[in-house]
Amino acid sequence: MNAQDIRQLKPERLWYYFSEICNIPRPSRQEKKIAAWLVEFAANHKLECQVDEVGNVLIRKQATAGYESRSMVIMQSHLDMVCEKNSETIHNFETDAISPWVDGTWVKAKGTTLGADDGIGIAAALAVLESQDIPHGPLEALFTVDEETGLTGAFALKPGQLKGRILINLDSEDEGQLFIGCAGGKDTVATMAMVTEPVPDGHIAFKAAITGLKGGHSGDDINKGLGNAVKLMNRFLWNSQNTFEIALADFNAGNLRNAIAREAFAVFTIHMDNEIMMLQYADQFASEIKAELHVTEPGLAFEVVPCVMPEAVLTDSLQADLLDALYACPHGVIAMSREIPNFVETSTNLASVKFIDKKIVITTSQRSSVESSKKDVADMVASVFYMLQADVEHSAGYPGWKPNPDSEILRITAEAYRRLFNQEPQVLAIHAGLECGLIGAIYPGMDMVSFGPTIKGAHSPDERLEIGSTVKFWELLTEVLRETR
Repeated sequence: MNAQDIRQLKPERLWYYFSEICNIPRPSRQEKKIAAWLVEFAANHKLECQVDEVGNVLIRKQATAGYESRSMVIMQSHLDMVCEKNSETIHNFETDAISPWVDGTWVKAKGTTLGADDGIGIAAALAVLESQDIPHGPLEALFTVDEETGLTGAFALKPGQLKGRILINLDSEDEGQLFIGCAGGKDTVATMAMVTEPVPDGHIAFKAAITGLKGGHSGDDINKGLGNAVKLMNRFLWNSQNTFEIALADFNAGNLRNAIAREAFAVFTIHMDNEIMMLQYADQFASEIKAELHVTEPGLAFEVVPCVMPEAVLTDSLQADLLDALYACPHGVIAMSREIPNFVETSTNLASVKFIDKKIVITTSQRSSVESSKKDVADMVASVFYMLQADVEHSAGYPGWKPNPDSEILRITAEAYRRLFNQEPQVLAIHAGLECGLIGAIYPGMDMVSFGPTIKGAHSPDERLEIGSTVKFWELLTEVLRETR
């Protein structure tokens, strides 16, 4: 089923808008096209619309007849999407449309992220704003910019900008789960000068590649035992350095700070006398990591092939320090919650290593629902790179969202879920970051809940949206709007 056939799915208007959204490029910090499209949507439907100084779009709709006395509800989603693609996929996220298609019970994209995070939230809000037959009180629909890389839109919200005091965040990814709390986060980036020297005499060049990993969301998926391409490639290079005296020319692994690294590539040289032994070790290494990760990463591939000779390689001392630091840098779950069963409290993601413009840039991100632990793990990562005398910078970060189990909108949503589906929803906090933490800091007392359809593989080209759960998501949203007093 192709992109046009997506519009034949039910509910038709929700899928219509999702299909339209897929046609609009919307990388983080490049949301002007979709913002302009939303402004046009509001004008066509005679709805009040505001665009603030950073590009957030706010659309208001009056209550349906008989619901004028109800409380105003804010439907909130973000405009940007994570732009990840397979290395063999030709796609320009700044100009090209996403190509969704139906694979059984899922909607997927062709070799790229789908953008259901959070395109399906945008689509749901638009379908409600357009509707003439869904009862609801007065509505605000808030569409924020740059959620995925900096939370710029949420940070820029001003007191008084929103009139509502009840907020439904449409950016969760597990149907049947109602979220009332989330982790806070920050980024830690290490940068150092690339000091090089000529390729040693008698050396030949090779390129190593790790591909086929699932990647995924650095919050939702950090505890799932997935492989990290940065860590795996560094492990190969570290052992090869200490055994075969390789010389490293390039290391390009991972991409976005909030995605687990899926692919890694490295160019190195080695004395021709050690070629056979190194290639034998490469085969052994491939077998070892495939055996270790066969359950969670069945698509893992590793190869080493000859390549063009690089112009220069890192100095011996810099190479040794870099590979030692990457080996020592923590990645994954640091602590589980002592209060909430099976809930990740603190984690860190070794997201990427890039050789760029004669600099080595290492990007990591930390998350925790405990503010002091978030600082602690960020300092832990920083300390590793201080030993390289690297320049280390921390982002300002964003706060977590403290759960309120007595929330009124939670009660309404949980009751609606039971009534619709004859099933008890799970009420949880999430290790991923949501904009609710920032919004709650700007608007103390904001009553908030987050829910959405089931999205798997977010932040990776394996991202897929479950069709049946999207129907339930829509039914729950419209029922909550109908029941909110």
